[in-house]
Amino acid sequence: MKAHRFFIFTAIGIASVVLAVVLYAQKTDFFSSLDLKLKDVRFRARGNIEPDKRVVIVAIDEKSINELGRWPWDRKIIAQLVENLNFYGAKTIAFDIIFSEPSNAASDKALSDALQKNKNAILGYFFRSDGEPPSKESLMLLEDTRVKIIKTTGNVTEVPVHSYPAVELNIPVIGKSAKSMGFFNIIPDNDGILRSANILMLYDGYVYTSLPLTALRHYMGSEIVLEVANYGVDNLLIGSYRIPCDESGRLTLNYYGKQGIFRTVPAVDIINKRLKPGDLKDCLVFVGATEVGLSDLRATPVDPVLPGIEVHATVASNALQKRLLIRDGRVIALDIVFIIVFTLILTTSLSFVRRTLLALLFFLTTLGLYYITNHFAFKYYPLNTSVLFPLISITLSYLGSEAYRNLVEEKQSRFLKKAFSSYVSPDLVGEIIKRPDMLKLGGEKREITVLFSDIRGFTTLSEKLTPESLVSVLNQYLGPMTDIVLKNKGTLDKYIGDAIMAIYNAPLNIEDHAALSCKSAIDMLEKLKELNNSFKEKGLPEIDIGVGINTGDVIVGNMGTDMRFDYTAIGDTVNLASRLEGMNKVYKTHIIISEFTFMHLKEGEKTGFKVRELDMIKVKGKDKPVTIYQVSSGMDEALIDKFKEALQLYRKQQFKEAKEIFERLESEYGDKTAGVFAERCVEFMENPPGADWDGVYVAKTK
Repeated sequence: MKAHRFFIFTAIGIASVVLAVVLYAQKTDFFSSLDLKLKDVRFRARGNIEPDKRVVIVAIDEKSINELGRWPWDRKIIAQLVENLNFYGAKTIAFDIIFSEPSNAASDKALSDALQKNKNAILGYFFRSDGEPPSKESLMLLEDTRVKIIKTTGNVTEVPVHSYPAVELNIPVIGKSAKSMGFFNIIPDNDGILRSANILMLYDGYVYTSLPLTALRHYMGSEIVLEVANYGVDNLLIGSYRIPCDESGRLTLNYYGKQGIFRTVPAVDIINKRLKPGDLKDCLVFVGATEVGLSDLRATPVDPVLPGIEVHATVASNALQKRLLIRDGRVIALDIVFIIVFTLILTTSLSFVRRTLLALLFFLTTLGLYYITNHFAFKYYPLNTSVLFPLISITLSYLGSEAYRNLVEEKQSRFLKKAFSSYVSPDLVGEIIKRPDMLKLGGEKREITVLFSDIRGFTTLSEKLTPESLVSVLNQYLGPMTDIVLKNKGTLDKYIGDAIMAIYNAPLNIEDHAALSCKSAIDMLEKLKELNNSFKEKGLPEIDIGVGINTGDVIVGNMGTDMRFDYTAIGDTVNLASRLEGMNKVYKTHIIISEFTFMHLKEGEKTGFKVRELDMIKVKGKDKPVTIYQVSSGMDEALIDKFKEALQLYRKQQFKEAKEIFERLESEYGDKTAGVFAERCVEFMENPPGADWDGVYVAKTK
């Protein structure tokens, strides 16, 4: 059954994996959008990380506006900014600003001279959907900045990156003095959140690079190499460093935190030389607006109002730290592995679980394990793995497993519980529910304890009562007695008229099965007192019972035919227990156990009840004698000791001395069993048993 269940749950897991992989491959808008939202949450859960200290933002901020006047400033001020940035040691200066219109000739020349002098500035420009074509000189300057090394694989006819029909450029007098140029277009996702940056654009048949990518090219001192395949961008390299953009030239941004996470210096502090010498040595500086009225604010996963200049800085810092989020074939393969592995971990675990609460705990644990693994891969490598689709697969497998368990197994379990709970212990019902394969013909050899109980004088009782009254008495008696058996981990084997047969230690292993059977017998006698009081009040006759208990090996299992069978025990052990129950009438006792049961009681812990040796007997149909014992809940220790003394005299054939003790015990303690032995002593005194007598009593009745 366990193997069968394992295969079913594994099949549910595989089906969940297949469905999740199909959804993953389809890239439907709904699921893709939801996956992006979960990735946004992943950024916030990770918290802030430290950007590269070499990337610095020089901000046209509120402080600078207040001191230098409203924007735009005279280009002589920008020229001074360039001069001072170089004075402080900036290696590359990238302007998130476009100088698309002439101002006055002196100012334009001042800026041009500053740019020409240092030749380390990257100017920005902007692609548009429409507009006037640029001048021939400006266009020539733009074409000089295109990607010059493009390698193709296969039959490539075009580079499938985003394209624009128009462009807004810097005026030639300023543009020609810069080191290079890069576009600063920022294109958010459909929901308005900026998660990735276009670092390549197509214009007039040429591929151009973004402002941060161009700045990185200059800062790292290497040429850009673009490799294109049929499906799109295959590789983008700056020297030997690979930029992991997707096939359309977009780069997923690995944000560091909210606005202000980068070192930001007010432009006015540079212009007025308020920094220490060499404070910007070997830095990559981005110059742009952060003042609310001027800056291009963007909604991002980490901040709903992040200035565009910080987006450019993020690209550069990601590249310098090699923290660019990776989303390539390896990551796609890892997504599939996550979908498969965590789903099968869950379904494999659930195949061994049957409780709803425990199954939910396994589900939540698997989700937690997946979250930790995904978070680790994102934070430390960093891999831009999917969040949603493994969650879909894990959740589907859990729901499918729970549906199977509730609709199929629980239905079967409810049927089995209803069918067996009336005569099988709750533990056994649970075992049958776990292993329905137990319900097949066949048996096994094992040691058990068998209990038989019977109503004294039932034939006489049945003659005195009407059939209806007799059934009522039986039901009122059998119900509580059965409950006692089940409470003490026994299994109700059968009712035989007024008799009850119960077994202990089958099919479940119970270490103290002998003691539990004796406790059941004592509990039955205690309960019988309550029942007799009730019968007396109702005008019904009181009843008395005898209990016989024996321990030994039997064949236990389902016996019968394929159409009808019972879980029962067969063997000589069962027969002896039945005979011992009948011996209670001979010895005027209520509970008799065999020496085999007594041995188990001696081996176990203190039982809480009294046991005394009764006799050695040969029950009817048996040749080998058995020592029998009486079990009682409150027998006096003095009585037990005196009875033992008298029994030893009896076996030595000192019948006169034994008789005196037995009679005294009957008189002082009301011990009817002692009276039985006193009468037997009288018989042996009159008819001595002979010198070879072994003290064994041969039972003449069942």
